[in-house]
Amino acid sequence: MEKSASKEGSEARGGPPSVVKGKVSSRSVATDTALLKRGLDFLVSGLGLVCLSPLLLLTALLIKLDSPGPVFYTQMRIGQERRWKTRRREDLEVRVDLRKGDRRNVMSYGRLFRIYKFRTMVRNAEDLTGPTWAVPQDPRVTRVGRILRLLRIDELPQLWNVFKGEMSLVGPRPERPHFVHKFADKIPEYTERLKVRPGITGLAQVSALDEMTEDDIERKLFLDLRYLRDPRFVADVKILLKTFAVLLKKVSSGKS
Repeated sequence: MEKSASKEGSEARGGPPSVVKGKVSSRSVATDTALLKRGLDFLVSGLGLVCLSPLLLLTALLIKLDSPGPVFYTQMRIGQERRWKTRRREDLEVRVDLRKGDRRNVMSYGRLFRIYKFRTMVRNAEDLTGPTWAVPQDPRVTRVGRILRLLRIDELPQLWNVFKGEMSLVGPRPERPHFVHKFADKIPEYTERLKVRPGITGLAQVSALDEMTEDDIERKLFLDLRYLRDPRFVADVKILLKTFAVLLKKVSSGKS
C-alpha cells in the first residue's frame, strides 16, 4: 500500500516520465482518441496532397533546374513498434546505415519504413561524412534547398507517409536506424518513443529545440515522453497550431 501510494503521489507531481515510471505503459498510448487521430491524419494528408499538388510540382521543377540529382530524397527510418508484423515486410534495404550484423537488433526496435522529402542537399551528400545531422549554414545545402528548409516545404512529401499510415501529423520525429541503435544503448528510455507513430511535427519540435546534437537528445526525449503520457486529441491540435506559429516566426526572422 505504501509503495502504491508513493507511486501515485509521484505521478501527481507531474515528474518526468523517465523518472516517475521508467517506462511508458501501453495503456497510456492506446487511448480512445486513436481512431480520431488516425482519421485526422488520413483526411488532412489526403487533402493536403491534392490541394498542394501545384506547389509540389513547382518545387520539383525548381530542384531539377537548380542542381543535378533526384527530386526526392528517401531515407530509412524507424517507425512504430509493431512486433507482430512479418519480418518479410520489414526487410528493407538499410544501405550504409547499418552493418549486416546489426540489422536484426535495430529492426527489433520498430518497423522500418522509407521517409520522403524534397532533396535540399547536393547529390550523395553523405558519401564522405557518413550518417550525420545537418548543421546551420551547411555547405551541402543547395540554393533552392535553403528556401525549402526555411519554409519547411521539404517536409511536405511526408504527407504521403502520413496517408499510408507510416507516420502521423503529430508525434516524435522518426530517427534513422544508425542513431536509434546508438541512443538505445546509451538511453534506456529512448525506445519508449517508438510506441506511437512518428510525426511530421511534435512537442519537441515546437519547443525551441532545433539544434540536433547529442546533448539535445535527452531533452527531446523528455518532451516526447511527456507527449506519450498525455496523448489527447486536443493536444495534437495545439501542437499543429503552434507549429504554424513557430514556422511564421522563423520565416520572419530568416532562420532555417
